[in-house]
Amino acid sequence: MSSAPSSAELLHVGGERTTGESIRTQNVTAVTAIANIVKSSLGPVGLDKMLVDDIGDVTVTNDGATILKLLEVEHPAAKVLCELADLQDQEVGDGTTSVVILAAEFLKGANELVRQKIHPTSIISGYRLACKEACKYIQEHLTINVDELGKESIVNVAKTSMSSKLIGQVSDFFSELVVNAVMAVNEQETRVKLSIQSRLLMC
Repeated sequence: MSSAPSSAELLHVGGERTTGESIRTQNVTAVTAIANIVKSSLGPVGLDKMLVDDIGDVTVTNDGATILKLLEVEHPAAKVLCELADLQDQEVGDGTTSVVILAAEFLKGANELVRQKIHPTSIISGYRLACKEACKYIQEHLTINVDELGKESIVNVAKTSMSSKLIGQVSDFFSELVVNAVMAVNEQETRVKLSIQSRLLMC
């Protein structure tokens, strides 16, 4: 009577499994390559990229999300980074280039720490703690109440966010439009709240 095959034998599909430092280095190299592609397109003065697909269609853009969508990425770690950028684009609509560059730098730093015999779990815990402390510092020292800013400052914030998008060339018009719309909604909400409060006081 033959013994049942082990889980390793059941999962074997003709390939080979490799682990260790060489694989970590390959992952970091792949992720860094993706980050380097979009790095020069970061910010309002970022450079445009010209992308040509298999049938010769040309796309010129400096939007990180668009660049990563058009890339043909095969490496698993690099694919994860592209998916991360796509999620950022879906959730926030901006910051895809920043997310990719930060993730690549975190991975490079983590790889150096692993080489120094620090366990990955400890590195992850350290990153999470650093995230909490960074958010706390930003909240306490770097944030300014919107009421303290003039309209011009808020328009400039909106303009910066639009500078890397397709409407970047008409960002003056659209930033003014967006700020006016948000302020109108805010004023309307304030009126509704005051109306509700006055009715409650009359009851």
